[in-house]
Formats: sequence, C-alpha cells, structure tokens
Amino acid sequence: MESSDYIFGIHSAIEAIESGRTIDKLLIKKDLNGDLAQRLLKLAKAHLIPVQRVPVEKLNRITRKNHQGVVAFLSAVEYCKLHDIVPTMFEDGLLPFILVLDGITDVRNFGAMARTAECCGVNAIVIPTRGSVSVGGDAVKTSAGALLHIPVCRENSLADAVRFLKDCGCQIVCATEKASQNYTLGDYTTPVALVMGAEDVGISPEVLRLADTRSAIPMFGKIGSLNVGVAAGVMMYEVVRQRLADNLEII
Repeated sequence: MESSDYIFGIHSAIEAIESGRTIDKLLIKKDLNGDLAQRLLKLAKAHLIPVQRVPVEKLNRITRKNHQGVVAFLSAVEYCKLHDIVPTMFEDGLLPFILVLDGITDVRNFGAMARTAECCGVNAIVIPTRGSVSVGGDAVKTSAGALLHIPVCRENSLADAVRFLKDCGCQIVCATEKASQNYTLGDYTTPVALVMGAEDVGISPEVLRLADTRSAIPMFGKIGSLNVGVAAGVMMYEVVRQRLADNLEII
C-alpha cells in the first residue's frame, strides 16, 4: 500500500471530506470519542462514507505516524451517480452495457475486470459502498489505467441500483453457476446490466432475484468454477460478439 492511497489524522480526514475529496472508507479507533470524532462521523454519514471501528493495532500496521486514531483511504477516481449517467446514455443514443460487481473484494480481480470492461466498451461499473474493493492506486495500476477512463458508480444499495437499471430498460443478466442456461443462449443485443458475484458466495440472493436472465459458463474440468475475472471476461466478450454480429455499435 502506498502512502498516497490514504491520509491519517482526525483533522486531515475532516478537512479532506469538507474539501470534496472522495473517500473510500474510514478506519477509526474503537474507543475514539469526543467532539471531533462525532463531527467526523456525522460527515461520513452525510457523504455515505463507510466507517469501520478497528483496534489501534490495525491502524499502526498502516502507519506508525501520529494517526490520532483515524486513517482515511482515498479513492483514485471520482465516483459518478448512476441515476445521472444512465439516462444520459439513452439520450445520447447508446446501447447501455453496465458491469455490476457484487461483493468483489480482491483488487487484482477488480482491476482485471475493469481493464476488460474498458476494452469491451462497457459504459460504467457499479460497486456497492460496503463489502467491495476500494478504488485506490493499486486498483488503477492493476487495471492498466482503465479505471481512469470508465465511470465507476458506488451505490449504497446494490439491489436498489439494479432495480433502477431494470426500470430504465436494462436486461439484468446474472452470471451464476446455478443457472441452467448456457451463457451463449442469452440475447445481449438489448441494454444490458451484467452482474458478477464474489467467488466464494456468488451474487447476493436479493440481487439474484432481480435477474431477467441467469446464465452459466459450462465447466468440463475437475475444478467447478472459473476465476471471477476470467468469467467476467468471457461474459463481456459474448455481449460484444453478439452486438458485432447484429451490426450494433459497441460504443
């Protein structure tokens, strides 16, 4: 972790939030209290910044400097609002292609998927506020800079975000090994929101229930599943293949 990915100190964190810096999450010492701590917590709540109460040892592992019980992780990108950018896509005559990542916490997988998404003409990536990888410097590097070129939307409720996409006319395609339909049999020539879940638990039940299409990639070996980054690449390029075959513009 590079020092440019975070700032420390309660005053620095407050100033960063008030100045408009995008904060991925706040780590605050378990027993930190007082007026300044309350002010910081109120700011975090107002700006939908995830807060984790942690032992001081965890903060000490991040920095040995005088952190005052607070470490704030900075985002390397400015998050977009899903409710703003999706209507604009339709107004601009685009055929939306959205990648929704449910519970992806590995920065290498996230970066790899973002890189593939940018190459595939994906219009935006959606992640949840909690239980997701942070879009820091490591993620940008792993994505080969792709995260600097593709909008990332961080949503407080991923299920609500998916409902919004559904209401906008996007087909909700969930990639899951529990599906019976081969992924090549879906029709992805419509506006699509492709949902990929974490490797250990998959897509959350609340989001999975919203699926219009559930697709599975066939497995022929002894290992029962693909790495999520590889699976996402397979799914994204199937969308590209179908749209090219139908003479549709990718972007």
